[in-house]
Amino acid sequence: MKKEHNITLKGISASSGIVIGKVFLLKNDDFMPTEEIYIPQSERAKEVLRFQEAIKNARAEMQELRSKINRTLGANYAKIAEVHFLMLEDPLMTQKVLEMINSGSKAEYAVDKFTKDIVKTLEVESDEYFRERVADIKEVSKKIIDNLIGRKDRKVLLENIGENKIVVAHTLSPAETVVMKEKFVLGFVTDMGGRTSHTAIVANGLGIPAVVGLTSITSNVEPNEEIILDGNAGLVILNPDKEVIEKYRQEIKNLDKATEELDKIKNMSATTVDGHNVEILANIENPNETNLVLSMHAAGIGLYRTEFIYFNRSDIPSENVHYEAYVKVVESMNGLPTVIRTLDLGGDKLTESDVLHLEKEKNPFMGLRAIRLCLKYPRIFIDQLRGILRASAKGKINLLYPMVSCVDELDAANEVLEKVKTDLRKENIPFDEDIKVGIMIEVPSAALISDILAKKVDFFSIGTNDLIQYSMAADRVNENVAHLYNPLHPAVLRLLKMIIDNGHKAGIKVAMCGEMAGSPFYTPILLGLGLDEFSVSIVQIPRIKKIIRSVNMEEMKKLSDEVLKCDDSSQIEQILKGIKFSEDIN
Repeated sequence: MKKEHNITLKGISASSGIVIGKVFLLKNDDFMPTEEIYIPQSERAKEVLRFQEAIKNARAEMQELRSKINRTLGANYAKIAEVHFLMLEDPLMTQKVLEMINSGSKAEYAVDKFTKDIVKTLEVESDEYFRERVADIKEVSKKIIDNLIGRKDRKVLLENIGENKIVVAHTLSPAETVVMKEKFVLGFVTDMGGRTSHTAIVANGLGIPAVVGLTSITSNVEPNEEIILDGNAGLVILNPDKEVIEKYRQEIKNLDKATEELDKIKNMSATTVDGHNVEILANIENPNETNLVLSMHAAGIGLYRTEFIYFNRSDIPSENVHYEAYVKVVESMNGLPTVIRTLDLGGDKLTESDVLHLEKEKNPFMGLRAIRLCLKYPRIFIDQLRGILRASAKGKINLLYPMVSCVDELDAANEVLEKVKTDLRKENIPFDEDIKVGIMIEVPSAALISDILAKKVDFFSIGTNDLIQYSMAADRVNENVAHLYNPLHPAVLRLLKMIIDNGHKAGIKVAMCGEMAGSPFYTPILLGLGLDEFSVSIVQIPRIKKIIRSVNMEEMKKLSDEVLKCDDSSQIEQILKGIKFSEDIN
């Protein structure tokens, strides 16, 4: 049966760019054990050796990946492989797998069972970053299982792909992504994945357009079928007709011109046409991203996520572990500020890692997490604060508390901070006595008392991801209610206006580090609402800067006044779509 023309599938944009090409369908060969095979006591020692040999071989493959990425993209990107090394060395994994083997399980079944248990807990996590670590865990597990069952790596298939193809697969590893670049693959599309997966990060670094999270694209295409991959909009168009192909060819020409313009403005200030200046900072989660931050001429780091320090370990990270991670970043930032957010994990995650041992909560998203967890277990908080304060003697650091919901929590956190400062003074350990302290405004209660909180802190940073989903009572990763997660809902915009105005009345700056800040579509309205700082993913910095340099601040203020009078988000969206930008971006 002849396929319909211009079938459009919506996914997640993982790497920008538009390409037109033929499908190279990479079949999924994930290990799928159907039942546990019992092995007798006499064969278990041999099974343990099989597992250990598989770990050894997987480690060698990871070393090859690190070298390949290092040659292609440099040392910063090569650090991605370090996460996989840490997982391979994870004592918890080794312990659990060996326990299962010594209880009679085959090694491949034990590895797969351990992986599924970990994945099950991470897939319900509200933070996209943690959900996307699922791909890393599965990749490491697959490496081990491939070695156990003697399966050849799919990279062999990619070696013979030929040029100018668009790879369509269930999922892809960073190693496979690098191979695709070497073989001049145009782009890739996957069923699984998200924006912050390591494969997406590598694709961004290599400049390979990619759309992920399409769920079932592998079931809807045929080898050598022509498709259009729109990495800017997160779209894939199957069987495009001549008219659509020509439209996208013109769009590609326009993008080439736009890329040249973005390169020109990277080192320019984020100043509107009428002279209003704002700051654009970067969000990072890895200490090795600072070179990229500096190359984009960011005003600093607006959000340094510290949660990675707590992963793949069975103990509480020491003060020195914290210090070494932070000092590496601040020393390389050449005096530019780094905003370090304290632990923003739930107790359930630390329990799963054997760092804590807590009862399972029925609703962990609204349970013991972030600042609440730190205040209940001050030893965790104190070690991190000591590491942060010690590092503040080596560079400019601002401290950020997450998920503050009331004045009592802020006061309690500051009490701990003051005690840590007193202890460091007694020990003659230097730190920045004037370190600035801010809070994340991501809970509706904090937004509603932001006038009170603003008098007690040095700055606000709005976390729109949680603020929107808590305000709308809509889990943004739940497909049944995700449509209710709407940054342009009048209630959300009114909350943002309230927070920004209350911050300014108290004489403090207001930043935003959520996904809304990194979307060029929302930049005009955020400017009009009075936002002082945009903290965004590194790749978005020049795009946001271009929008800011293309608009008039006074007009954006009038725009925000108009928008705040609207009854529904559809009206607001139409107003934003009608904005006319200045052609002069220089």
